Amino acid sequence: MGKSVQKITEKVSLITSADTWIEDKAMQQLIKTSELIDMLRVAGMPDLHPGRGYPIGAAFFTANRIYPALVGSDIGCGISFWQTSAQVSKVNLDKFAKKFANIEAPLDKSWLSTIENRKRDKEISMSLYDRALGTIGGGNHFAEFQVIDEVYDQAVIDLLGLNKRHLQLLVHSGSRGFGQSILLEHITQHNHVGVCADDIGFNSYMVRHDEAVRWAELNRELIAQRFLAAIRAQGHCVLDVNHNLVCAKSINGISGWLHRKGATPNDSSCVVIPGSRGDFSYLVKPLDTKPDNLEESLYSLAHGAGRKWKRGDCQSRLSHKYKREDLYRTALGSRVICGNKELLYDEAPQAYKKCETVISDMVDAGLICVVARLRPILTFKTHGGCSS
Repeated sequence: MGKSVQKITEKVSLITSADTWIEDKAMQQLIKTSELIDMLRVAGMPDLHPGRGYPIGAAFFTANRIYPALVGSDIGCGISFWQTSAQVSKVNLDKFAKKFANIEAPLDKSWLSTIENRKRDKEISMSLYDRALGTIGGGNHFAEFQVIDEVYDQAVIDLLGLNKRHLQLLVHSGSRGFGQSILLEHITQHNHVGVCADDIGFNSYMVRHDEAVRWAELNRELIAQRFLAAIRAQGHCVLDVNHNLVCAKSINGISGWLHRKGATPNDSSCVVIPGSRGDFSYLVKPLDTKPDNLEESLYSLAHGAGRKWKRGDCQSRLSHKYKREDLYRTALGSRVICGNKELLYDEAPQAYKKCETVISDMVDAGLICVVARLRPILTFKTHGGCSS
């Protein structure tokens, strides 16, 4: 194993180096989760941090049982990455930031046929949450315009059809209230003990889970389209990846269920690992050159930079150093749109690890190679409300 793959216990692996800080509580949660019934293996990523009972930035492999609580309430949460037709050279940030005044409102009637057609294409029957389609939500969700800052593998860039002279758009969101309702109903009926594959509740959950994953993918698609419409640009989706889900998987000859909570699947040709709004993101290519490390990582990668500080502590940590106005611009020269004061501090770059460190750990583990570095231009969080 590489120096960035640590075996904590027989069941627990951690993809990290000595230079990457992991909170003790996150490790405690990871080890505790490994003790669940039918849990075979767990793997923490370098962006591992504590969650509500279960760690975020981890993957979990079970036999004959699923744990919906490990997936969480935002089923299908993930990112989509779009190549746009907007030219970098023509961006005026002051004017650019004014184009998103109505971007959080429910989609109007002009979108109805698009929504109906795409729901039919993706076999989505749920209509109760249609008003939330095309909306980002709160927390760490965002839409971010980026530029390709550095290229390390031009051949892959060309293969993906990316253009360095044009803006890229990264969207991070999920299933909103739809996924939350599914978890709430499941926990009400089954608590946190999970369900076996032959239980009645198993198929019931999986059918709704799979629809929520498709709903989340459509949500990101509509978010991207309305942001493109706001700047009067065209675009196409280069990749779309889910970070929160459970799926059937065979690992080392054992058939089971692989849960991801804030972890990127490694089976795409390329993925984006987002940084915080004031940090670089990275376009990376998953590798399969170290099979042992693939198994230890449960065929997963980090899904972002990972939090250093828990939400609620950030304002007290930062307000004596930074005025609210200071946080609307970043050290990289990018602009931030966020009308919610608490969220502005909770999602400040200082609250997150350096994404470069997370990337370095995965490179050292032989899990990825870096294709390009992406620099933020404008990050949209919210105009005011902070609904999840």
